[in-house]
Amino acid sequence: MPGFWELLLLLIICLLLFGARKLPEIGAGLGKGLADFQRTLQGTKDTDSSDDSSTPLPGK
Repeated sequence: MPGFWELLLLLIICLLLFGARKLPEIGAGLGKGLADFQRTLQGTKDTDSSDDSSTPLPGK
């Protein structure tokens, strides 16, 4: 896991590349993307477990 100085250096590089006005937009986009990804993963887990328990086996 990166330490404090590595994260600070990364933040300074991002500020230089994108500018202070774009960073909040980039952060918001990444946050929304991660939230959607987590919801999708949780949805597939819920769907898989509910499909197994609610589907009767044929012939029994």
